[in-house]
Amino acid sequence: MSLIGSDRIRAVVGLGATGLSCVRFLASKGLDFFVVDSRECPPGLEEAKKYCSESKIYTGDLDILETLGVTELFVSPGIALSTPVLARLAERGVVMRGDIDLFCDYADAPFVAITGSNAKSTVTTLVALLLQACGKNAKAGGNLGLPALDLLAAGTDYYVLELSSFQLETTHALKADLACLLNVSEDHMDRYKDLYEYQRVKQKVYRGCKAAVCNKQDILTAPLLPEGVPVRAFTTKSPDLKEFGMLKDSDGAWLCRGVERLYHTSQIKLQGSHNHANVLASLAILELLGQDLKQSAIAQVLAEFSGLPHRCETVRVFNGTTYINDSKGTNVGATLAALEGLASPSQKNILLIAGGDGKGADFRPLSKPINDHVRTLYLFGKDAKRIAAVAPSATLVKEFESLDEILIDIAKSAAQGDIVLFSPACASLDMYQNYEKRGEHFAGLVKAL
Repeated sequence: MSLIGSDRIRAVVGLGATGLSCVRFLASKGLDFFVVDSRECPPGLEEAKKYCSESKIYTGDLDILETLGVTELFVSPGIALSTPVLARLAERGVVMRGDIDLFCDYADAPFVAITGSNAKSTVTTLVALLLQACGKNAKAGGNLGLPALDLLAAGTDYYVLELSSFQLETTHALKADLACLLNVSEDHMDRYKDLYEYQRVKQKVYRGCKAAVCNKQDILTAPLLPEGVPVRAFTTKSPDLKEFGMLKDSDGAWLCRGVERLYHTSQIKLQGSHNHANVLASLAILELLGQDLKQSAIAQVLAEFSGLPHRCETVRVFNGTTYINDSKGTNVGATLAALEGLASPSQKNILLIAGGDGKGADFRPLSKPINDHVRTLYLFGKDAKRIAAVAPSATLVKEFESLDEILIDIAKSAAQGDIVLFSPACASLDMYQNYEKRGEHFAGLVKAL
């Protein structure tokens, strides 16, 4: 355990949930630190004053950092390391760390690190539930729910952490007991210069890990690890001997380990190929953690777990039309997964609602699945016209100013057997506080039909 030294001049940069967790943690260790935020009145300011003298709290400008003599910064995920003042300090040798780097110093139990462009929240939650069902004291958090530092407590058997690329930027030596990279597709292209810079950051999850899980169908997740580190791959196609995948026979489709049938898809509440991939990844993680995959406790969790709010969540079936809230689909990859998972092999019955802040993403990969599966494309928000520009000419495209107007139009045109999929492929911040508020707005409109 490499504990933080007392001879450093440190600052927490950026408040909010993660920044506050750093503030509380550093204070609990009796360490002095500054708090600096670019906002005049950031969220969490009053709580921060409970742990840090007001004379050491600076708001309104990050440039003050250059006058404080700092040697170590704990940078919140929302602040890019390319921010000019941070870049200048880094050039002078100031150490840039994050909450996960600090967590690694003090973790008192094995931990699983899960990242990916999509599905990391679902897999993190499912792995924690499965470990708990196996009798383990497992705690989930990180980029999901409680910040990692708030999870640290005696008596824990496993920490299961969801990690964002922003958190991995400031994590130098993760050394997870098990690392999993689920998938890599364009996201946060307003922060990274290209897909490959983003991939390099995501690959940091594997640094120093003792075991790994990757996606056989996504070469960008393949780990470069020393010989002898166990690796399991998952796929929604037929698996090789030590892989997890899908097999079909006269009885239907099975989730398998090699040729061993583990669970029939009818035994699993999560449906769609994208969700089957999530379950397979979770089972691969459980196997590497030494759990019996066929025990009844695991079967019960798989039979009951219906997924997370705002992630391909069925809101209502109304007049024969199914309304699905996938507001957590904040990038192109997420929307692709939802379309492929819900598509009918025989008809184009999806009415897709998309739009928002695309974060500089390339929407062209949506063109073919829209052509194959979408009857009508409904668009709104900042990047509606950018999405419309890649829509196939044969697809009916409708643009509106708000979700309210879209739902009014859909109520007039949806037919029996249609699926209304709200999967924006964009962030929400152009119109909403967050994707949860956006999803709640959609669900409220659907329930009011």
